[in-house]
Amino acid sequence: SSEGFGIAEKIVLLTFISAVILMAILGNLLVMVAVCRDRQLRKIKTNYFIVSLAFADLLVSVLVMPFGAMELVQDNWIYGEMFCLVRTSLDVLLTTASILHLCCISLDRYYAICCQPLVYRNKMTPLRIAVMLGGCWVIPTFISFLPIMQGWNSIGIIDLIQQRQFNKASNSTYCIFMVNKPYAITCSVVAFYIPFFLMVLAYYRIYVTAREHARQIQVLQRAGAPTDGRQHPPDQHSTHRMKTETKAAKTLCIIMGCFCLCWAPFFVTNIVDPFINYTVPGKLWTAFLWLGYINSGLNPFLYAFLNKSFRRAFLIILCCGDERYRRPSILGQTVPCSTTTINGSTHVLR
Repeated sequence: SSEGFGIAEKIVLLTFISAVILMAILGNLLVMVAVCRDRQLRKIKTNYFIVSLAFADLLVSVLVMPFGAMELVQDNWIYGEMFCLVRTSLDVLLTTASILHLCCISLDRYYAICCQPLVYRNKMTPLRIAVMLGGCWVIPTFISFLPIMQGWNSIGIIDLIQQRQFNKASNSTYCIFMVNKPYAITCSVVAFYIPFFLMVLAYYRIYVTAREHARQIQVLQRAGAPTDGRQHPPDQHSTHRMKTETKAAKTLCIIMGCFCLCWAPFFVTNIVDPFINYTVPGKLWTAFLWLGYINSGLNPFLYAFLNKSFRRAFLIILCCGDERYRRPSILGQTVPCSTTTINGSTHVLR
């Protein structure tokens, strides 16, 4: 608080923060509307997690970011101590829910890409998806509202928190959220490090499987060239499925990577700060916190530019249902064929 911001800095901050909030609100609303309106997107089980993730990010941009922005620009907290606790609890709850959703998405993609279709259908039943979605929202409450409202995070550091809550020189009050060592370790491990470890394992297996799929695509393409020199297309269903799964895996890896780049500085600092006597500068904390908030508005743009299905759905919504962006047939209209399924694999018969 003693470092403060000048008038020019406040104008730049307010402009930047407003753009981040607007981007997060519009982008996440667009994702939710796209899945609700597009029947093909609703058929993909992963998209249920994506919609719930977009809802969590939308709540961050509506319930958390504006109050943090006002305190940052005004250099004062005017909403009382109780609302400070509620706002802090919501912050921890919603950001933890985001990373748990990404963890569930990685597990869903692992079973879809690395396992046989029958195994995936047995693992990802509607009931199991509902339980996983419920866990993404219930588990964060045990490290947010419960300990924060009970004051468990401030045990042993109450005097330091009270000292920083009020600045006598400027007669300003602040919404201070400081954590003791046990809470810092527990919260960071549950909210970031365990899910991050699971995602790394899942995406490593997906990467290995995607490489194997790429090799299989090459084999299928070579198998489509007979000795008479004429080119026949390989099994289009199998090739299209492998390419789609590989592209989806890469897209989700990029989304997870961006999340980790945005939130890793905050969670590393969150553990280190109590062990160095809370000497991390306030502006550095603010920068790391808003770097994490930016991720709430980043995911929709990653979907738009990296996922063809979402990009098409976005264009249909923004262009008022223009027929040019309607989903074409995978096999086209000029290839007469029928299909059969053997051991979970689709084969095209000509």
